[in-house]
Amino acid sequence: MRSFRVLLALLALSLSLAGCGLGQGLTFTSMQLGKSVNTDATVAAHTTVFSPTDTIYVSVLTTGAGSGEVSVRWKYGEQVVGEPKKPVSYRDVAATEFHLQSAGGFPVGAYTVEAFLNGQSVGTRTFKVEK
Repeated sequence: MRSFRVLLALLALSLSLAGCGLGQGLTFTSMQLGKSVNTDATVAAHTTVFSPTDTIYVSVLTTGAGSGEVSVRWKYGEQVVGEPKKPVSYRDVAATEFHLQSAGGFPVGAYTVEAFLNGQSVGTRTFKVEK
């Protein structure tokens, strides 16, 4: 009888936490790459080809309620050119925007951007810079 009460109490606690949105956490859904962003931090003009003078945007899309850290690693070939991080706290679907700029212009070639959620790799996109 005692184990039944303990089980019932644990079930009630888990339902209570689920109702509060706790324990669900953030989940990666996708990445968007492009030349501009909307006011909600999603990418407005999707592309994977950029000119040397463009600003390159990536939006990391998540769903769920929770807090954590979203980060990206920008690479030109094998060289890391940036690793910005942002602490986030969301209640539902959200976009976290990052961008890459170069005052002198980007070298022509192949690039990658890898997204991380709480330090775990969740996706990679390739793109190129052309004249």
